[in-house]
Amino acid sequence: MSTKLRNFNFISLLLHTLSLLSVVSIVEIEARVLGFKSSSDLDDSLVYLWPLPSKFTYGNTTISVDPDLSLEVGGDGGGSSIVSEAFQRYREIIFKHHSRLSNLNSRKNDVYDVSKLRIVVNSDNETLNLNVDESYSLYVSTENGHSIIREAAIEANTVYGALRGLETFSQLCAFNYGTKTVEVYKAPWYIQDEPRFVFRGLLLDTSRHYLPVNVIKQVIESMSYAKLNVLHWHIIDEQSFPLEVPTYPDLWKGSYTMWERYTVEDAYEIKNLFVASFVLDYFGSLTAGINVMAEIDVPGHAESWGAGYPELWPSDTCREPLDVTKNFTFDVVSGILTDMRKIFPFELFHLGGDEVNTDCWNSIPHVKQWLQERNMTGKDAYQYFVLRAQEIAISKSWTPVNWEETFNSFKGNLNPRTVVHNWLGPGVCPRAVAEGFRCIFSNQGVWYLDHLDIPWEDFYKSEPLEGINDASQQKLVLGGEVCMWGETADTSDVQQTIWPRAAAAAERLWSSRDMTSAKNTSSTVLPRLEYFRCLLNRRGVPAAPVKNWYARRPPIGPGSCYDQ
Repeated sequence: MSTKLRNFNFISLLLHTLSLLSVVSIVEIEARVLGFKSSSDLDDSLVYLWPLPSKFTYGNTTISVDPDLSLEVGGDGGGSSIVSEAFQRYREIIFKHHSRLSNLNSRKNDVYDVSKLRIVVNSDNETLNLNVDESYSLYVSTENGHSIIREAAIEANTVYGALRGLETFSQLCAFNYGTKTVEVYKAPWYIQDEPRFVFRGLLLDTSRHYLPVNVIKQVIESMSYAKLNVLHWHIIDEQSFPLEVPTYPDLWKGSYTMWERYTVEDAYEIKNLFVASFVLDYFGSLTAGINVMAEIDVPGHAESWGAGYPELWPSDTCREPLDVTKNFTFDVVSGILTDMRKIFPFELFHLGGDEVNTDCWNSIPHVKQWLQERNMTGKDAYQYFVLRAQEIAISKSWTPVNWEETFNSFKGNLNPRTVVHNWLGPGVCPRAVAEGFRCIFSNQGVWYLDHLDIPWEDFYKSEPLEGINDASQQKLVLGGEVCMWGETADTSDVQQTIWPRAAAAAERLWSSRDMTSAKNTSSTVLPRLEYFRCLLNRRGVPAAPVKNWYARRPPIGPGSCYDQ
């Protein structure tokens, strides 16, 4: 994927900046007049859960949670290690402060309202796929101001629903610095929740700038906090080929340096429960309920392939698209997919297919002759390459995903299983689903994170079903994905660029359309997003301020996290 029309209109950006600077000035003046904003100033009419659950009720009681909170499991899947390990992770998050202050806690001999968390998982099937059931119910009950049975309960059909319920429970729990106790406000809580869309993704580009494995894992962890569920790993592009491919070991000669590479073991560590030593990984994507959709972009954006195998280039002066005339080209594609299939079990695989300029094919004698012998144009050969790559992916039990240019160019010949991935604008999903294709929404004008001038409001208000009124066609929209392209982001700022704007899209994709259609977002959404951004900060995620006039910039001056 290239810069994807990222050249901003300077005049438009300047006007936008000037208008926002006036807003910044007003905000700065208000901050000086109002002074420090304490947590007690939070709007009590709002529910500070992100994303908002589908259905919920709450009361007005505050109850305490035992720092020795225990786990009780039930159901066929309750004994899963995914559940027990997630419980331990969330215990550490919830009681982070209490563990440091336990010797000073004056309540250590008191009786707490909630001393046990009961998790019931009805199914023992741990398969993580596109349509996995992520629904859950969460109950924190009270009677006469106290928990009825001194426990909270989560019930889910799968372990992944239980993970989502644990995240919600952790957000209900807040540390009271006065009593040094973890408390649940507004009890009793009754929550029934499920996602609106099955695909709630984040694209991470590790070709333009290499990201260390631990950074990718941190991103996966932060995704789970917002209930995103697909990491679209854009591993390879024209600039670098950092991934080890055992079948074709010279491919990663296309990496920037020998230190900026991903071994097979690294890929397993990102995807699976186990690291190379087969010791349980602390936060693999499976334990976070995150699918990993890998991408190799063909036939364009593939110049880096030729660093190890120059014969993949049509010539030294025509390094992409890949050479369509050679069976070796498709042997390499097949080898890559064979090796990747051993790592990535998710049923979707992204084959790219965007921004293919075939002009140089027509300038290379052997390619030109090949085209003439088959009475093909460059566009015909582009179609031939994409369809042949799709056949390879399907033969390995993958469903192909392609960028929207493939649909725009030859929709009548695409495999009917193709998932069309939007990026150019808002119009392709309505057209794709009308033709019976499934679609993923990623309109670059509103959901590209590297477009630093796109405010959180645009991420929040953008609707994947816009222009689609037929109920059967709406079901063909799998969901959406925000895109973190890597030309201008690396380890130093990638997470600040992702968060908190990705969270705005995450609520759009999880919560009901009615809940995310509020017109007055400044009073109903902004305070909650500020709160969630601060929650991310407390959990070690370096999310940038919400009110930035330009994404990932530092605060304009002193102030509370909850008012930035």
